[in-house]
Amino acid sequence: MEPERVGDIGAMGSPGEPATESNRQQPGGRAGESFSAAPQTRFKIAERPVRGRVQRLLDIAGSLLKETESLARDKALADETDRLQSLSVSEGIDFYSEVERFESGLIRLALDQTGGHQARAARLLHIKPTTLNSKIKLYGIQY
Repeated sequence: MEPERVGDIGAMGSPGEPATESNRQQPGGRAGESFSAAPQTRFKIAERPVRGRVQRLLDIAGSLLKETESLARDKALADETDRLQSLSVSEGIDFYSEVERFESGLIRLALDQTGGHQARAARLLHIKPTTLNSKIKLYGIQY
């Protein structure tokens, strides 16, 4: 990556060339005349390769995507927590349907994390791939 060059906006030369008394254009004046009341404004002109900018944009997009996925998981967890808190034990809870719903949610999450690769998802869940496959078929999980 090249260092940033600082140029004067009012300079008549190239952007990286410092403005001299002979090529400086003053507001309301002509080149070569000095105007001491106006402050000199200097701006940084960054000259970086386009490829570096594109890579930086790709990196930012990737990190935003990861953050979005993380927020979606957090929201799903918060929604599930709210739903579990609203369960009324006095009315009774269907244990097996709750276990099925919990397992299918975990399996979907693991499959999403691994891009649908069952063996990797099984490793994430610390179960055997055949067990994962049978639960996918049992619960009718689409991924």
